[in-house]
Amino acid sequence: MCPDIDDIDLKILQQIEADFDVSLETVANKLDLSKSAVHYRIQKLKDEEIINSVTADVDPFALGLEVVSLTDVSVTHREGYSENIGEEIMTIDGVEQVYYTMGDVDFVAVSRVQTRSQLNDLIEEVVAIDGVNETSSKFVLEEFHGARNISANLTQSGRDAILDP
Repeated sequence: MCPDIDDIDLKILQQIEADFDVSLETVANKLDLSKSAVHYRIQKLKDEEIINSVTADVDPFALGLEVVSLTDVSVTHREGYSENIGEEIMTIDGVEQVYYTMGDVDFVAVSRVQTRSQLNDLIEEVVAIDGVNETSSKFVLEEFHGARNISANLTQSGRDAILDP
């Protein structure tokens, strides 16, 4: 199901993804729209749940959160396991993201903590989840970040599918 958006909505998404704190006036000027038109369109994108939230980009290193790991989690397959176990992993302090995957492992958890001791406690909590059979963790040595520009990642055919349903 394609959302009800147009090329201007996509341009607005690109602007606010590049800088969540961009002013309505700046977006309006760049797109040759009124501030109220930009405000209305952003509200519509929120109402349609295309924009889930607007958040600050906090530097984890500034808060001492320097230990990052990727943990592969293998589980016993039973009804509902993908949702139940994934949600339970997400409740553990320090877990930033959980992916349900296909392949050699069932889940990949991305965690960020301050110390190796905290990471050890986190892994112990994962292993204690009913249905978890095995984990294997990798430590991240260096992070490479790009902008998370979802709207800019659309291919032309993806863009066409949204704009011309």
